[in-house]
Amino acid sequence: MEKVRKPFQGIFNIIRFNWHFYLIAAVLTVIFHLFTLHCTGIIKLCFQIFECLFTLLLTVSLLVSYYVYDLSGFYNLDWVNKSDDHISVLNIHAGFDETSSLLKKKFINSNFKTLDFYNPKKHTEISIKRARKQYPPYPNTITIETNNIQLPTESVDRIYVILSAHEIRNHSERIAFFLELKRLIKTKGQVIVIEHLRDLPNGLVYNIGAFHFYSKSTWLTTFRKAQLILVSEHKHTPFISIFTLEKNGNTL
Repeated sequence: MEKVRKPFQGIFNIIRFNWHFYLIAAVLTVIFHLFTLHCTGIIKLCFQIFECLFTLLLTVSLLVSYYVYDLSGFYNLDWVNKSDDHISVLNIHAGFDETSSLLKKKFINSNFKTLDFYNPKKHTEISIKRARKQYPPYPNTITIETNNIQLPTESVDRIYVILSAHEIRNHSERIAFFLELKRLIKTKGQVIVIEHLRDLPNGLVYNIGAFHFYSKSTWLTTFRKAQLILVSEHKHTPFISIFTLEKNGNTL
C-alpha cells in the first residue's frame, strides 16, 4: 500500500508551526525546576508540582497529537464516502493544505477543485503563516472570499472543509461562509466539516489551546443559521468530529 504521509509528519508539523507555545512551556518548566533547587518546605513542593504539571501537559499534548495525526490513519481518508466518483468536489482550506492531493486520489474521475479562503488581515494565526512557507499551494488552487465564492449556484456535489473552518473567528463571517456552501451544493449535495471541538477530551489534552476550537453547540448554531441540516456526526478518535451537512436532509 502506498504511503500517504512521512513518519512523524503530523507531530513534526505541529511542533515547527507552533514552536513558540512549546518553547514557553519548556522555559517555564526549567524555571520551576531551578526554583525547586533553591527553595525549601512548602514553597519547594509547590514549584515541584508546577514542574511536574507542565511536563505532564507538554508530554500528553505531544503524544496525543502524534496518535491523532500520525497513528490513527486519519490521513488515509478511510472516512471519505466515495459514492459516485464522477461528481464535483471542492476542498476548502485556510492557507494550509495537506489534504487536496489525498482527496484527489479518492476522486480520480471527479471535477475536483481546491479553494483557499486565507486572508492575512482576518486570519492572523502565526502557525498558518509558517505553514504556508513550508507547503506550496495545490496546483490551480483558487483564492476566495469567505462570503463570496465565485462558483455557480448548485454546482457542487461534495464540499470538504477539513480542520480549517475554525480559523474564521468572526461569528457573522462564519455564518456567511456556510451560507455560501449551502448555495453551492446541489439538492442532494453534502458539506463535510471536520473539526476538533472545545470539549473535555480536547481540553484535557490541549488545555488552553482547546479554546482555539469551537464547542459543538457553536457549530450546531452556525449550521442552523446557515440553513444546513446535520444528517450525521461521528468521531475519528475521541478528538476529531466529522459533521455531514445537507440542505434538505437527503442522502446521496
